Amino acid sequence: MLQIGTKSPLFEGIDQDEKTHTLSQYQGSWVLLYFYPRDSTPGCTEEACLLRDNYSDFEAMNTVVIGVSPDSVHSHSRFAIRHELPFTLISDTEKNIITDYGADGDMKRISYLIDPKGMIAKVYPSVKPAKHAQEVLDDLTQLQLQTTT
Repeated sequence: MLQIGTKSPLFEGIDQDEKTHTLSQYQGSWVLLYFYPRDSTPGCTEEACLLRDNYSDFEAMNTVVIGVSPDSVHSHSRFAIRHELPFTLISDTEKNIITDYGADGDMKRISYLIDPKGMIAKVYPSVKPAKHAQEVLDDLTQLQLQTTT
């Protein structure tokens, strides 16, 4: 698992709309990079839907939400459409991003909050789907206050 204050590994991946995403394209924005085991499972659906329900708050805080799992682009597309997810889901079938971020093994449910300079600002080593969206928003509020003072 990566540590707070370290540089985030660069990544490149394809989303549910077959568009390429890289970490560097989000420089200047906060990024919530969340890893989850599988589309359409109860915990993953709950987490994604709560992130969706709070998405306008993330946008207001200049934060991009990106989910990553080993599911296919097609699976992500169905999942995003079914639940009206407004954010990016990256397919990492070869688990390169998953491994680089220490979310491999039994495919852990972990997240990283990455600051606008590409540094790890917060690590969530054991995500609870029902509480994750609000937890991240609370942390964003605190971190953004710290960077403006």
